[in-house]
This record gives sequence, C-alpha cells and structure tokens, in this order.
Amino acid sequence: MDLKLKLRPSFFLFSLVLILLLKVPDFVSAAKPKCISTERQALLTFRASLNDTSGRLKSWSGPDCCNWSGVLCDVRTSHVVKIDLRNPVQDVRSDEYERSSLRGKLHQSLTILKFLSYLDLSSNDFGGLEIPEFLGQIVSLRYLNLSSSSFSGEIPANLGNLSKLESLDLYASSLRVSNLRWLSGLSTSLKYLNMANVNLSGAGETWLEDFSKVTTLKELRLSDSEIKNLPLSLSSSANLKHLEVLDLSGNSLNTPIPNWLFSLTNLRELSLRWCFLEGSIPTEFKNLKLLETLDLSNNLALQGEIPSVLGDLPRLKFLDLSANELNGQLNGFLDALSRNKGNSLVFLDLSSNKLAGALPESLGALRNLQTLDLSSNTFTGSVPSSIGNMASLKKLDLSYNTMNGSIAESFGKLAELVDLNLMANTWEGVLQKSHFVNLRSLKTIRLTTEPYRSLIFKVPSTWIPPFRLELIQIENCQIGPSFPMWLQVQTKLNYVVLRNTGIEDTIPDSWFSGISSEVTYLILANNRIKGRLPQKLAFPKLNNIDLSSNSFEGPFPLWSTNATELRLYENNFSGYIPQNIDVLMPRIQNIYLFHNSFTGNIPSSLCDISGLQILSLRKNHFSGSLPNCWHRQFMLYGIDASENNLSGQIPESLDLLPSLSVLLLNQNALEGKIPESLQNCSGLTNIDLGGNKLTGKLPSWLGKLSSLFMLRLQSNSFTGQIPDDLCSAPNLRILDLSGNKISGPIPKCISNLTAIARGTNNEVFQNLVFIVTRAREYQDIVNSINLSGNNISGEIPREILGLSYLRILNLSNNSMAGNIPEKISELSRLETLDLSRNKLSGAIPQSLAAISSLQSLNLSFNKLEGSIPKLVKFQDPSIYIGNELLCGKPLPKKCPKDIK
Repeated sequence: MDLKLKLRPSFFLFSLVLILLLKVPDFVSAAKPKCISTERQALLTFRASLNDTSGRLKSWSGPDCCNWSGVLCDVRTSHVVKIDLRNPVQDVRSDEYERSSLRGKLHQSLTILKFLSYLDLSSNDFGGLEIPEFLGQIVSLRYLNLSSSSFSGEIPANLGNLSKLESLDLYASSLRVSNLRWLSGLSTSLKYLNMANVNLSGAGETWLEDFSKVTTLKELRLSDSEIKNLPLSLSSSANLKHLEVLDLSGNSLNTPIPNWLFSLTNLRELSLRWCFLEGSIPTEFKNLKLLETLDLSNNLALQGEIPSVLGDLPRLKFLDLSANELNGQLNGFLDALSRNKGNSLVFLDLSSNKLAGALPESLGALRNLQTLDLSSNTFTGSVPSSIGNMASLKKLDLSYNTMNGSIAESFGKLAELVDLNLMANTWEGVLQKSHFVNLRSLKTIRLTTEPYRSLIFKVPSTWIPPFRLELIQIENCQIGPSFPMWLQVQTKLNYVVLRNTGIEDTIPDSWFSGISSEVTYLILANNRIKGRLPQKLAFPKLNNIDLSSNSFEGPFPLWSTNATELRLYENNFSGYIPQNIDVLMPRIQNIYLFHNSFTGNIPSSLCDISGLQILSLRKNHFSGSLPNCWHRQFMLYGIDASENNLSGQIPESLDLLPSLSVLLLNQNALEGKIPESLQNCSGLTNIDLGGNKLTGKLPSWLGKLSSLFMLRLQSNSFTGQIPDDLCSAPNLRILDLSGNKISGPIPKCISNLTAIARGTNNEVFQNLVFIVTRAREYQDIVNSINLSGNNISGEIPREILGLSYLRILNLSNNSMAGNIPEKISELSRLETLDLSRNKLSGAIPQSLAAISSLQSLNLSFNKLEGSIPKLVKFQDPSIYIGNELLCGKPLPKKCPKDIK
C-alpha cells in the first residue's frame, strides 16, 4: 500500500476556512448588520431633516448604517464614531458646488450618538441658520468642522462643554462672538481652532487673554475677524507656549509688531498680512528658530531695511514681505542667507516695496528657492550671473523695476524654470540661444523694455527650443525681421502678446491654426507683419484680438470668437465687414477698424450686438447710409465713421442710444438737417459733423447738452444766426462753425462759455482716447473758437475778452466791422489769432505785444490804419497786407512821423 497520499487543492482550501472559523468566532456573524438600531434610527431622523438634492445620502437606507456613505463605526463596538458629510466639491464658484450642498437644518437626534467623536458638515449651505446648541451636548466629540456652511448668528457658548474637543473649525463670514469665556472649557484638549472670518469685534479687549487660556492650543487661525486691538504685551497668566501656527491676517491692528510674539518659540507659521502693521521688522525674530513660514505682506506701512537676522533662521521656507515700505539694499539679508548652511528657503516675495540697488551675486546661493518675486521695486543694473546656480527656481519675477543692464547668459541653466517675468525694465544687450537652450520646463515668458528695442533676440532662425510655451508677452524687443522657428513651434499658446518686435515676415497659417483653442489674448500689434490671415478659425475663449499697425491685407477674418475687443486698425484690410458679424462675434464690445481699405455698406447687424460700446470705422471706403437701426446698444458710447463715403441722412434712431457720448461723422457726404431726436442723447460730449452737406439752422438745443466738450460743424451749409442758447453749454472747449453760411453777430453771451472762461473741466480728451490717434488730432484745438468763412457781421464783442483760457480764435473771412478790442491782452493765453479778411477798422491795439503766448497772428485784408505796434515775433509782411492805411515795419510803407 502506497503511504504517500495525493492531497487535492480543495482539501487545503477547506482546512484554511476551518482554521479561520476557529480563530475568529465572529466570522460567521460578520455578514450580519453591525449597526445599533437606536443609532440607525437617529441617523435616519437626522437624514430626514436635510435637503439632499444631489443624492449624496442615497445609501442611507439599508439595514447596516455602518456601510452608509460618510458614516464610520467602531469595529469592536459597532457604535457610530464618525460622520463626514463635507461637500465633495470645494470650488464655491461652480454650479456643481451648489448642487452638491446639503441644506435644511440639523436635528438633535445626533445627541443619541453617545460615542460620536468626529463630525464634519463643512462646505454645505444651511441658509443662515444658527449653530444649534445641542451640539454642545455631544461631549464625546474630538473633531467638529462647521466651516463654510452658511451658519450665522452667535456661536453658542455651550460648545465649551466639549471638554474632549481637539479640533474646532468655525470658519465663516456670518458668525459672531460676544464673549470668549466659553473657551476655558476646552483649555486642556483643544489643539486646533479656526475662527477665521468670524466677527470677534464684540469679544472686547481681552480676546487674546481668552484664547491664551487654551493651554494646549497649537494652531490658531483668526484671519479677517474684525479684530481692532492687538496687545503689545501679555499678562503673566497668558500661556501660548505650545502655539505652532498663528494667523491674524486681514485685521486692522495698526500697531508695531508686538514683542510677546517672540516668546512663542514653538511657532512654525506666522501670518500677519493685511494687518496695517507699522514700524520696522524687529531683529527679535531671531528667537523664532523653528519658524518655517513668515507672512508680513500687504501691511503697506512696514519700513526700514530687511533685517539680516531673517536670513539666519535655519528652517525658514516661506517669506513674504511684499507690499510694504521696506527700503535699502538686499546685500545684508542675502549674505546672511548664503552663510546659513541650513538655508531651505523655497519662497521669497519682496515685491512692491522701495528696495533699491543692484542684485548681489549672493542671490545665487539660494539653491533651494523655487519662487523669487522682486517686482515693483527700484532695483538697477544687470541680472547677476550667479542666477544660474539657483537650480530649483521655478518662478522668477523682476518686473517693474529700473533694471537697465543685460540679462545673464547663465539663465540658460535654469532647467526647472516655469514662469519668467522680466516686464517693464530697460533691458539692453543680446539674447542668444544659450539663454534658452536648457529651459525645458518654461511655460510663461514676459519680457518688455523701452520702445526703442535695445534688447535683441539673436538666435538661429531654424532653432527649435526645448520648451512649449503657454504664455508669451514680448514687447519692444527686436525679434524680427523674420518670424523665427522658435516661435513657429509654439502651438500650445493660450496668451500671445508680440508687440513692437520688428517682425516683417508673413506668419504661416499653421501657426494661427496651431494655437491652443484655449487662447484668451492674441496681440501682434505695432509690427510690419505681412500677408493674409486664415479666414475661418474658432477661438471660443479669445477675449482680445489686436493686430493693429501692421501690413496685413485681404478680407476681414471670419473668426468665430467670444472676443470683447477687436483691433485691426492701420493695416491694408479690404472688402466688406461680414453681414453676420453679430453671429461671429456676439460678445464684441469694441471694434477698431480705422485706417484700412474696407468697402461696402456698414452692416445693420452691428445694431444687434447688444454689448457694443465703441465702433471706430474712420478712414476707410464705406459707402451708403449709416444704419438706422440702433435700438439695443445700451452701452454704445462712441461712433467714429468719419472720412468715408457715407451719404444719406444722420439716422434718427441714434437717439435710442442712451450712453452715446462721442459722435464723429466728419468728412463724408451726409445731407439734410441734424435730427432733433439727437437732443435725447443728453450725455453727448464730442460731436464732429464737419465736411458734409448738412443744411438748416444751428439747433438751439445743442446748448442744453451740459456735457458737450467739442462741437465741430465746419464745412457744411448751415444758415441763420448763432443761437444764444449755445452759450449755455458749460463744458464747451472746442467750437468750430467755420465754412458755413452763418450770418448775424457773435452773441454777447459768449462769455458764458465757462469752461473757456475759467479753465474748468481739465479732462481735455474725455471719451476721445478710444479712437487712439483722434486724441492727438484734437489736442491742438482745445479751448478754441473758429467761426471763419461765414457771413458773420457786427463788431467783435467786448464780452469775448472774458474767455481768459482761450488759445485759438479765428474769425477770418467774415463781414465783421468795428475796432479790435483795445484790451485784447486780457486773452493772455491766446496762441493763435486770425482776424483776416473782414472789415475791421481803427488801430492795431498796442496790448497785443503783451500776449506772450501768441505764436500766430493774421490781420490781413481789413481796413486797419495807423502805425503797426512793435510786435517782435511778427515781422512777416503778409500778416498785415491788404490794409491800405497801415504803415511801419514790416510793411514797406513808412508812417508820416518816420518820413524825414
């Protein structure tokens, strides 16, 4: 008989199960529900009081509550010990967050759970209800989190009954505390307390003493809590010696940094940002040897130099001193850091201060630094070559300084660099391939300098870099004339600014189509880029398109986009504006197409863009009538269709634009009268209708436009007299009625033009900046009156001398008679005076010589007589010709007294 048994695998499996059953007596009963019935019923009652629209508590229906979502039971006793119902969606701005929030109210059935040690209801929406007092009866709690759940009112004092509580989070914006004495009940257990955003203004001046009674406290967060007073000293009974984290940021403390902080030698994190702290940074920070995070940013008033002792702190990893008044140089602080063998600093932000001097070579000793922000100071000089030693650097921001040197070639060693910002300095020199060759992690580059492009990119045109950028902003640097390969391969861009970079090349269609569909900015302005744009592209997130001041040609790009700004001005675009522009660009607000060669009608679909604010079409070849369909643009405040071939009448429907401020339709072929309905646009500030075929009398209602700054109606066929009502325009600074058929005298009420009389309203180009170059065009005619080329009769009214801020006065080519006012020198700011081709008589006033600002004078072709005054600046005879009775220099005719 064979004693060797062949045992089957099933025998071993059976044996294993038998052993497990013997070893674990409860194994058989493991499939039975663990849940204690009274606790299950308590949870169901609690569930019934909640509104769960997202179905997060759908599992709360089976027999075993220990298996319900968010519920945890003790494995031995089966008692419920943990309820975690925090909102799984933490982005409060998202719709999903709202849908995932529990609502309703909290039921006191939770008090039945005698062994509950953990309760988290954070980030839900309990609609402003007060925190229920029964929570203070669950004395088994060790962890309670009610943060960001829309509770309001007074925090119940009986939370002080939770004598075992170790962590309490009440972060909220609608809770308040009248006293903090209840904290003494947590004095031997509480380690973590977050009352950020809780209003502690009613807690009195003893608030810090009350917190200090919690002797076990390790972390205290009280940011944005309406604390107004920070004691400069603590009583001997105060005990915060175990505190490791203290956050008082966002409170208006308005004190120096108190000395008692430096006795908290266990501090790892100290945040005092936005506290309006005053004075200097104390050297006593050297006592906080364990400090890892120090945030004193945005206090605005901290002064003095950065103490070198901060560089000696052996564990410091995060230092933010931004947005203060710190001054001096960095040498002492950085030298201390470089000597600190335990230096582990990974974040340093010193931006928005008054720090100065050159960046020292010791900067390179910060080998662990990942973020360095020195922006918005007054640093000078070059970037030190030691920058290449900062092998861990991921973000570098030197923007908005006065650095005027070169950029070190050692930049090319920063293989971990992701974000580089060198904007708004005065860089010079040459950037070569070696500056970029190892920047394999680079995602963002911002580099701008002064407009004369003294910083030059000199890399091989065929070089392909190791990085793929997501953001590029380069301005006033020489990249061109070619569009280099290192730019052509950047197809992951979602933000593009290449302004004034000297590119004169064409850009391949593949580059435009290869840009990320996530692109938000596309700015290629002030180059000489040639060629046509791809006709059909979709950029759903594009906010701003600026291709202005280039040499692009071809038709209007049919890009589907949600952009709010389109700048194509100063190019060679031609053809029509698409009739469906309202569909292609439904969110467009500002359209700048001036200085191109567009033709055809101005499409009426522009009237259907409800958010349109600015329409600038100047200097094209548009024809036909201006659309008469304006009805939905409640924000449209600027229309410039000047210097085109428009005909027909000014649309009546313009009066339906309640925000219309600027209307520039000059240099067209418009005819008819100015519509009466336009007076409904009471906010008009700038009107230019010159160079058309308009007729009729000057509307008297123009004087009712209280904001009117500029009125130019020159070179039309207006008739009648200047209405007295026009003198009622208090802000009028430019009046041009020249080249019409206006008759009658200048109204004596002209002195009522108070803006010219008193120099008020100094916003010289208000609402004109949107047309870019128009501000420059009108700059030289501010505070001017031009009535030339009409049939105006009568004398120059003495009242005009009250316009003491008048710079330009042109009354030429009229039928005016009488004398030039003797006291004309009262126009002491006059720069141009043209009274030529009238019937003025009498002597030239001697007081003209007293107007020191006068640069241009023309008195020719009148009936003036007598000796020409000694006007040193005006020795051109053409100024005086056509006055037969004038004599003296510079005319050849001598006066009788000079004849010997």
